[in-house]
Amino acid sequence: MLTILAITFPFFALVLCGFLAVRRGMLPMAAIPGLNGFVLYFALPCMLYRFGANTPLAQLLDVGVFSVYLVCALIMVGVTMAMTLSHRIDWNNAAFGSLVAAFPNNGFMGMPLLLALLGPRSSGPVIVTIVVDMVITSSLCIALSRVGSGGPHGGRDAFFNALKGMLGNPMPWAIALGALMSWLGLVLFKPLTQTVGLLADAASPVALFTIGAVLARAQMNRADKAPLSEYVPVALKKLVLHPLLVYGVGHAAIALGLPLDPFALTVIVLVACLPSASNVSLLAERFGANTGRIARIILVSTALSFLSFSAAVLWLT
Repeated sequence: MLTILAITFPFFALVLCGFLAVRRGMLPMAAIPGLNGFVLYFALPCMLYRFGANTPLAQLLDVGVFSVYLVCALIMVGVTMAMTLSHRIDWNNAAFGSLVAAFPNNGFMGMPLLLALLGPRSSGPVIVTIVVDMVITSSLCIALSRVGSGGPHGGRDAFFNALKGMLGNPMPWAIALGALMSWLGLVLFKPLTQTVGLLADAASPVALFTIGAVLARAQMNRADKAPLSEYVPVALKKLVLHPLLVYGVGHAAIALGLPLDPFALTVIVLVACLPSASNVSLLAERFGANTGRIARIILVSTALSFLSFSAAVLWLT
C-alpha cells in the first residue's frame, strides 16, 4: 500500500497545491480560465497526440474496451437520471449530475496517473475511454439536459449544441491525428516533435494544479448551495458503483467470449475509480445548470478518491 501511495500521492498533492494557491490568494481566480485554456487547447492535446502516435492502432480500436466502457457509461447515466429527477432537480440538472457520475477525470488525471502506475501499455485503453466520454457520453447528457427546456426547437438545439461541443473539443482531434500518423508511419519534423514534447510534458502538472484551483473556486463560491443529499450520493456512485459496474460487465463480457484483454479491463476499471471530471462544471455553467451542485460532486469525489483509488489499485494489481 505504501508503494502505491508513493506513486499516487504526488498527483493528489499537486491538486492540493492548486487548491491552496487559490484559497490563500496566491493565484487569483481570474487566472483559472487561462490555466484551463492552456491545458485544454495546448498541453493535453499534445500529450494525447503523442500517445496516439506511439500506440499501436489495434489498441486504439479495441472493440472490447469500447463496448464494455460505453455500456457502463450508458447504465450510469440512466441510473443516475432515474434516481435524481425530482421536483427539486429538473432535466437539466439531472443530466449534468448523470454526466459527472459517469465521466471520470481520465484526461487531466487518469492518463498521467495510470501511465505512472501501469506503464505505456495502459495508454491505449485510457484513450478509448476519453473518446467515449468526450464524444458519446457528453453529447448524450447535453441532449438530455435540453429535454425539459420547453422550447419548440429543444431537440434540434440540443443536437447542434452537442455537435458543436464535440467538434470544438481539441482532444478527440488530437487522438485522431496521432492515430492517423501511427497508421501511416509518419513522424513530425524534429523541431515540431520537440515542441509537442515540451507541451505534452507540461500537461500533467499544470492540469492537476488547475483541478485544485477549480475545486477551490467552487468551494469558495457560496452561491447555489445544494443539500448534502443532492451531491454526496452522486459522488459515491462515481467512486463505488461505476468501477464495480465496469468490473462486473467486463468479466461477464470475457465469459461470453468478447475479445477483452484482462490487463485492459484492469485499466478501465481504474479509470472508473477516478474522481469526476472537472470540466463538467464548465459544461454545466454553459448550459445553465446548478454549477454549485456539480462542483461539489467533483470536490467530494476528488477528496475521497485519494484513498479509494489507492485501495482499488492495491486490490486490482
